[in-house]
Amino acid sequence: MKPSVLILPGYQGSGETHWQTHWEKANPDFFRVEQRDWEEPIASEWAEQLEQTLQKCEKPVVLVAHSIACLVLAHWASKAHTPIKGALIVAPPNPEEAVFPKSAQGFAQTPMMRFNFPSIVLASSDDPYATMAYSRRLSDAWGSKLIDLGKRGHINTQSDLGAWEEGYAYLQSLLHM
Repeated sequence: MKPSVLILPGYQGSGETHWQTHWEKANPDFFRVEQRDWEEPIASEWAEQLEQTLQKCEKPVVLVAHSIACLVLAHWASKAHTPIKGALIVAPPNPEEAVFPKSAQGFAQTPMMRFNFPSIVLASSDDPYATMAYSRRLSDAWGSKLIDLGKRGHINTQSDLGAWEEGYAYLQSLLHM
């Protein structure tokens, strides 16, 4: 059975030119987890919405998280949850960085436990929201494979990646596990 993919956008959602939106529009079995408030994320609320969405899925699911949604995924994974096939974790931000959204609540303590599903962290060496050392600490704690993509900024719309075929190839590796 081909797994479906749940897109987990970060702070402010993923706009029309974001690679997550490109992927969602190009694939009928990709669905976005919608949050109540994209401007004032609350970690526990977003994690609960993820769980509620997963409970409605009938297929094995791969999660594709970007930015603050990566931390939501860690909060969700730290509690009893619906099983998933795997997760692609792109550009997890450090809540201690000055540029981290001030309106975000409940993100100060990122769960640092091994996930019970395969995962890949894709990080950029010049991400203003996190150092490569921080991404490495997360990957080690979560049991994730870390991929250093070089200089890609925050791997978002400003990175001008379009449909981002390189990232899609990493997703395919999780889908075919």
